[in-house]
Amino acid sequence: MSPQASRDGSAKPSRLPEMLAAVFVVVFVVLGIAPYDRTVWYMEVTPVIVIFLLLAGTARKFRFSGAAYLLMAVWLFWHTVGGHYTFERVPFDIITDAFGFARNHFDRVGHFSVGFYAYAFAELLTRRRLAGPMVTMLFGLFAIMAVACGWEILEWLVADAEGGEAGLAFLGSQGDVWDAQKDMLADTLGAIFALALFRLCGRRWGSMDPV
Repeated sequence: MSPQASRDGSAKPSRLPEMLAAVFVVVFVVLGIAPYDRTVWYMEVTPVIVIFLLLAGTARKFRFSGAAYLLMAVWLFWHTVGGHYTFERVPFDIITDAFGFARNHFDRVGHFSVGFYAYAFAELLTRRRLAGPMVTMLFGLFAIMAVACGWEILEWLVADAEGGEAGLAFLGSQGDVWDAQKDMLADTLGAIFALALFRLCGRRWGSMDPV
């Protein structure tokens, strides 16, 4: 995932981000056709569009490593699929049946993938030399925890304002009174996993190269 060296010895940027972006646009357009609930689709894909455009718009100013883009892409794809079906109705029976779950945990995996953005936070601080290793790790973790908390509050407000089946589908609690807390835990565990990857593999993947 590190940049490839060209013949003159200079670093050749990976084309992985552009490839991921192209595939994502195709998937987004296809899954935008006839979603289960158009209102829920709008609510679910709005943050996806914002994040995608933010990453695309800042790529020239600061280009993350291929590893960071790959990790961030997981949530973009996962959430887009959830927006098409609504998270409760995504075909995820193979996992549900294999582990004997009482509910669809597609959304839990999605929250875990939110934590992957901690890798990008850590990479940004490290490559810009904005903080030391300890502050970098803590910032990545706490940033994701703050996002997780903010998202749960936003879900509550939007679901309450929208009401009806669309509001419940967006909330996605599936009758679990501890859904918000479990979602935040999944976000946090995803961040811990991503930060562990950063410390163990980041240097080899070009995530610590100064810019």
